[in-house]
Amino acid sequence: MENNDIVYGVHAVTEALQANTGNKLYIQEDLRGKNVDKIKALAAEKKVSISWTPKKTLQEMTEGAVHQGFVLRVAAFAYTDLAVILKQTVQEENPLLLILDGLTDPHNLGSILRTADATNVSGVIIPKHRAVGVTPVVSKTSTGAVEHIPIARVTNLSQTLDKLKEEGFWIFGTDMNGTPSHQWNTAGKLALIIGNEGKGISANIKKQVDEMITIPMNGHVQSLNASVAAAILMYEVFRNRL
Repeated sequence: MENNDIVYGVHAVTEALQANTGNKLYIQEDLRGKNVDKIKALAAEKKVSISWTPKKTLQEMTEGAVHQGFVLRVAAFAYTDLAVILKQTVQEENPLLLILDGLTDPHNLGSILRTADATNVSGVIIPKHRAVGVTPVVSKTSTGAVEHIPIARVTNLSQTLDKLKEEGFWIFGTDMNGTPSHQWNTAGKLALIIGNEGKGISANIKKQVDEMITIPMNGHVQSLNASVAAAILMYEVFRNRL
């Protein structure tokens, strides 16, 4: 059972405290050093109580993950309403929304969010069912990006794509056959779908895609890791904006 209401590690704990989502901080009782002083001061400033805790307890709380001596109990992750994200994109010249179709690996999601933050992606849309949500592992892998990038969780991806089309977005997918990524026309409002790690984009969603983009590959493997593929395409849009 994954514990969704904690974050751990220096970076994730600091980010969550700064974003005012922390409720209670647990610090390893024999820990010393500048990280302790910094996080302790931040917790005091944010009025979050501190409990000095044995290392063994922290290991049990995080199920053996690398916590660096810091565990923070947080409010459940606050997803952003899709309408709010869409409203923000109205002011943007060339917004990019990322749609993750059934991603299941929290490390992939975390690293996609990290790149999305680096490349000014306007928002990320994930489905409620059969997909990973924002968990402590996602939060830690994203190195705090979850606090900066709006993430919407929707019940029906297909309806969401219809809504995006109404708002003037072009829908792009990733596939083995398509326009090579370096020839992709990234002008306008873009929504990019990244498929599931194994199966790719689901068949019903594929029907709604305006254009498939392919990342040229010349080696022996057939596809790239989902977060790597997403990163290459996010940077393609980012590069064309500059």
